[in-house]
Amino acid sequence: MSDSNDLKRTVARAALSHVIPGELLGVGTGSTANHFIDLLAAESISIAGAIASSEASATRLRGHGIPVLTLDEALASGRRIPVYVDGADEIDPGLNLIKGGGGALTREKIVAAASDCFVCIADESKCVDSLGRFPLPVEIIPMALGLVSRELVRMGGIPALREGFITDNGNFILDVSGLHVFDPVAFESELDHLAGVVTNGLFARRKADIALVSSADGVRSLRV
Repeated sequence: MSDSNDLKRTVARAALSHVIPGELLGVGTGSTANHFIDLLAAESISIAGAIASSEASATRLRGHGIPVLTLDEALASGRRIPVYVDGADEIDPGLNLIKGGGGALTREKIVAAASDCFVCIADESKCVDSLGRFPLPVEIIPMALGLVSRELVRMGGIPALREGFITDNGNFILDVSGLHVFDPVAFESELDHLAGVVTNGLFARRKADIALVSSADGVRSLRV
């Protein structure tokens, strides 16, 4: 029986086949993304540079000698970002996601939006029939803590401040449990329109194009 770490490493290795040598690459954040970074370096796949979705991932990439560009530098060069590889906390059958368990949801959403193809890597425990079992991260401006918390309660959620955590953007995160996400696209938009919300962890307007999901039986490739 494979443990969680083995499954993460297996699916991270499978994602290497989607990397285009000589091109830019978007790289996500979290434990599965860390495996991907380590394997990318171990396999000596030559890329033009990586656009990281967090300071932690940027540090890990640089530690392996992989050049890191800001998104502005990448766009100014006129080059495309063909592929973005990142994990997820939940994946539904339509490849809508909940992300942000690592706190990098805003930058992850930005890099995903700038990339041609979003390859999501996860183990089978992250697959759900409908989103909402995992508390939904919402990044907020600090002064809006009370206001946004009140609105989330009104919407049926139970918000909890992620204690002792500040995002790379200098903001707070509320982890919201008790939500049942029946229309991910509409709910993502509704949350983002709350005053004080930077973004939320629903990736539905820009969902995954491909989900690689590992289990004891191997890796499945899912598309919609």
